[in-house]
Amino acid sequence: MKMVRRVLPLVAALAVLFPAVTPRANALDKLRAGKAVAVDWAFLPLDVGQKVGIYKKYGIDLDIISFAGDAKLIQGFNADSIDVGLASGPAMAFSVKGADALAVAAFDGPPRNFAVIVNADSPLKSVADLKGKLLAVTTTGSLTEWLAKRVALKEGWGAAGIRTVALGAPTAEIAALRTRQVDGVVVVTQLGYVLEAKKQGRILTTLESFAPHFHAHVIEARRELIADKPQVLKRFLKAFFASIAYMKTHKEQTGEIAQHVLGQDAAVAGRTYDNEIGSFIPDGRFDPQAIATLKESFIATGMLAETPPDDKLYTTRFVPVKP
Repeated sequence: MKMVRRVLPLVAALAVLFPAVTPRANALDKLRAGKAVAVDWAFLPLDVGQKVGIYKKYGIDLDIISFAGDAKLIQGFNADSIDVGLASGPAMAFSVKGADALAVAAFDGPPRNFAVIVNADSPLKSVADLKGKLLAVTTTGSLTEWLAKRVALKEGWGAAGIRTVALGAPTAEIAALRTRQVDGVVVVTQLGYVLEAKKQGRILTTLESFAPHFHAHVIEARRELIADKPQVLKRFLKAFFASIAYMKTHKEQTGEIAQHVLGQDAAVAGRTYDNEIGSFIPDGRFDPQAIATLKESFIATGMLAETPPDDKLYTTRFVPVKP
């Protein structure tokens, strides 16, 4: 009996330190998550959450895959290469065209994380100088193409008032800029910070003022995942927005991960964090005004022939998200 009395407290202590392993802990659900581009700071909730173990906490084994623009990301959905994807708001139009994906949450607001970048010695000094100029974008139907056309429309030049050329990954766009094949690039603001630090380029204008009610980025999911594994998707969304919450209270740790994932130095990482952390939507809810802006854009830019109904673009089934 004395031995039993000695052993029982030890067993109890071990149970506290090492709780019983649940089936969920042993069997994480594997999800393939796509990024429309590799270098967008707004997509860091995938990397941060993976690095600090948030996805595993919610039972998700995350595999992160990067693409060269929204169109390539949509091809990944159609080819069953990814289950969820971080895309631009304008990419929601692909769902109307038959893409095997539907937006399930919004996580980024007005496009303060995008800018028009020109060479350091470019003669272009203001937005007015962009009329008729050639800007590099990622892919047709991408956020970068939409933003270029949005500037032209807001300035009263018509959608063709700024010419665009799709060059894929931002590295190819910057190469074209440096060799003066294009007049500028529509790209993530953080690359502007990098080029400014190297005295190779400068930010002509950031773009949030051209779309003050907007969803720069949304989370899309394969229709099969939505229909067959909604609980898995719900846990992914909880982990994603828990990662955003972590980033908001852990600037230093987020900066370190950004430096590793995006190749930023500490100064650029800090500047980017300060510019973009306030853009995140905390619970995934869609803003009706932002959706209205997107619908207008689909028609104005020729992406769609008629205004689509909401249920063709997104579902509110999974929002608000409460981690």
